[in-house]
Amino acid sequence: PAAAVAAAEPPEPRPEALGRPTVRELLRLHGEVLDELRRREVVRTSNSPVGDYAELLFATAFGWELENSSAAGHDATDKDGVRYQIKSRRLTKHNGSRQLSFLRRLPEKKFDYLAAVLFDGACRVQRAIILPHEGLEARCRYSKHANGWLFRLEDSCWNTPGARDATNEIRAAAEAI
Repeated sequence: PAAAVAAAEPPEPRPEALGRPTVRELLRLHGEVLDELRRREVVRTSNSPVGDYAELLFATAFGWELENSSAAGHDATDKDGVRYQIKSRRLTKHNGSRQLSFLRRLPEKKFDYLAAVLFDGACRVQRAIILPHEGLEARCRYSKHANGWLFRLEDSCWNTPGARDATNEIRAAAEAI
């Protein structure tokens, strides 16, 4: 059968050129590929791998320890045990929404701070922030259907009491990687 023949073929070799670009150049290329796949209607969204990249940037910038993917309610912890939920959004010409992915179990306070970053279409850091858990519920809308809280990272968030603009640190981390 054709499926058996296809499975027996060796994988295509990895182009050597992919080993040369910087991380940022690879992410830019990835963004361009996603944009083209969207134009061709192969994918419906433009949001990946920005979540993992955001976690790496915050951990690099602030020395946080990333949790394994099964940690409930937070992504990283600092040396003092403070817990951070990390979110991100890639803003594109197709979708400029600043709605982050759902915050689960928000009232249970599974994290102390929300750390979030907005990327442009080429995965460049536009703005980054660290927000205290206190006051988040008032800025969120609960979705019963998704069983999670919706949060939009609007410019007004930077005026929230206790907010820390982390843009410079996250940009520096992006430069260092």
